[in-house]
Amino acid sequence: MISRIDLRGDALPEGGALRALLPRAEFDVEAALEKVRPICEDVRHRGAEAVLSWGEKFGDGRPASLRVPVEALRRALDALDPAVRAALEESVRRARLVHRDQRRTDTTTQVVPGGTVTERWVPVERVGLYVPGGLSVYPSSVVMNVVPAQEAGVGGIAVASPAQAAFGGLPHPTILAACALLGVDEVYAAGGAQAVAMFAYGVPGPDGCRPVDLVTGPGNIYVAAAKRLLKGVVGIDAEAGPTEIAVLADASADPVHIAADLISQAEHDPMAAAVLVTDSAELADAVEAELVPQVAAARHADARIRPALAGRQSALVLVDSLDDGLRVVDAYAAEHLEIQTADAAAVAARVRNAGAVFVGPYAPVSLGDYAAGSNHVLPTGGCACHSSGLSVQSFLRGIHVVDYTRDALAEVTHHVVALAEAEDLPAHGAALKARFGWKVPQK
Repeated sequence: MISRIDLRGDALPEGGALRALLPRAEFDVEAALEKVRPICEDVRHRGAEAVLSWGEKFGDGRPASLRVPVEALRRALDALDPAVRAALEESVRRARLVHRDQRRTDTTTQVVPGGTVTERWVPVERVGLYVPGGLSVYPSSVVMNVVPAQEAGVGGIAVASPAQAAFGGLPHPTILAACALLGVDEVYAAGGAQAVAMFAYGVPGPDGCRPVDLVTGPGNIYVAAAKRLLKGVVGIDAEAGPTEIAVLADASADPVHIAADLISQAEHDPMAAAVLVTDSAELADAVEAELVPQVAAARHADARIRPALAGRQSALVLVDSLDDGLRVVDAYAAEHLEIQTADAAAVAARVRNAGAVFVGPYAPVSLGDYAAGSNHVLPTGGCACHSSGLSVQSFLRGIHVVDYTRDALAEVTHHVVALAEAEDLPAHGAALKARFGWKVPQK
């Protein structure tokens, strides 16, 4: 059901050589670029009609209008299962607590008397938040995208989610209900590359969409390819790939917990990755044995879970020690990393590369997906070694404001002139000398 990679016995290689030994899904965004390019160009030239026709071609159905009527949002919220509504409200409450504390304050530094630099944090003006459809329904992704944008102070928030033929061409009603719950009334029945292009270029018309400054949110390979293609036309958060979980565990871990957690990510998609890294062969055996009955009892066993666990992206990885295990998980740079070891907090503190770290047996990834208060839009495919998950900071820009008096400028002019001459950019120095009768002020 799941393969093994035995890294015991020999010294672990460094860098890319170690990464090459680890399981990873094939996710060729570059190849997908040529498939999304004509879609994005069509949206650029034909606007809303192109968005609607591509959605219809891909089996999403065709809504009566691109923009979801506000009344449809209200109806979806009114019809929402009370238990689901209560869960979403709690998820929102916890997410707000965490993301509100991420807000930055302006900082002013006095460099010299009369000379200050202030860093102002300004939200982007308008964002497009993508919420995937496909195999599952993700109202939690509405929460994870909208809450940090709202806490950052973004003024214009638009959400796009694929039209669903089963719901008359509207996005899934639970998605619509989550938008209504959060007070977002600009929602579009659009998915895939065409939704990203709609956000980037804008589409005119009474139900059209104004261009946004930033697009965030997870999606399939075509969403990722469209983000890569249109980066520069519009800002993006990341090119999210298939979801992944890595678990670093020792002999103290419970194999029942680990098997359940691996399955919880595998049920997302046949390309989802589930990886256990352990220095205990006995634990690996026990987890492998435990997967059998748990997978058999799972709802999506044949369609998603078994293919995901059997794929090249999933494995049980054996190492000689926890130190080696830490090197492996840092090289892997998982989207989600669970630490299930003795003294898990101390081990977790040594992790350098992960989208999010879940400490101990009572902090499973599923908690982070819904109600820990953390954000579940996280870097995938090893990008956690250089990228962060979605946060309030994702929606803010730092602007430096420079304020110098005449005396403060005079004091530093000779240094600026010297550096300008060294770079053969004399006009830079002249811009200062012009303020002092073309003479360099005396120190």
